[in-house]
Amino acid sequence: MILKSKICGVSDSKVLNFIVNHDYPPQFVGFIVNYPKSKRYVDIKKLKDLMKIQKKKSFYVAVLVNPNQNILEEIKDLPFDYYQLYDCDPEKIKSIKEKYKKKIITAITVKDVEDVNKYKNFLDTTDIYLFDSKGYENSMSFNHTFMEKLNLDKEVMIAGNIKIDDNLENLKKIAHIVDISGGLETDGLKDFSKINIFLKKMKDL
Repeated sequence: MILKSKICGVSDSKVLNFIVNHDYPPQFVGFIVNYPKSKRYVDIKKLKDLMKIQKKKSFYVAVLVNPNQNILEEIKDLPFDYYQLYDCDPEKIKSIKEKYKKKIITAITVKDVEDVNKYKNFLDTTDIYLFDSKGYENSMSFNHTFMEKLNLDKEVMIAGNIKIDDNLENLKKIAHIVDISGGLETDGLKDFSKINIFLKKMKDL
C-alpha cells in the first residue's frame, strides 16, 4: 500500500507554493478555516488569496470545526476538494455534503478505544476517516494501536503529533494517509527543510 500524505495548517503563500511545486507534493493540503484558537488559522481574506495558488497535484482541504452557515457560504466557491469536519453529527455532515457537493473527511478525536468506534456513526456520510487526538490547536498524541484491528472499506487518515523522525513505515499498518502539521514546524512556523525531509521520506515509502 502506498502511504499518502497531508500537510495541514498551511497559512503562508511561500510555504504553499513550495509544497504544491515540490517534486513529491502531498496528496492533501489543509487550511484551518474557522478555528481562531489555532495559531494556524487563516482568516477569510487571506484564505481567498491562498486559494489563488494552483493546487496542481494536491487536493485542498478546508478544516472546519462545527461550521455555521455563514462560513460555509463564504467558502463555497473556493476550490476546496474536501471539507474536514470536527464536532459535527452525522445529520449535519450529510446536509453539508449534499448542499455543497464536497467530499468529506470526518474527524474522530481519540482518547481511548471507545472513541475509535465512533466511526460507525458516519458510515453513510464520510469519504475518508481521520483519527486525531483531542488536542485540536495543540499537538497531542493518542495510542495508535487502538486502530490496529480496524478493517474499514474507506481510506483512513491518521494525525496527532506525528513527527518527521517517527517510523512512518509503521503507520502503513493502520492508515492510508499521514496528516502532519506541528511536526513540520520550527518555533511555530512551517520549516521548509522539515517539509522537504518529510515529503522525500513519504516518497521513499
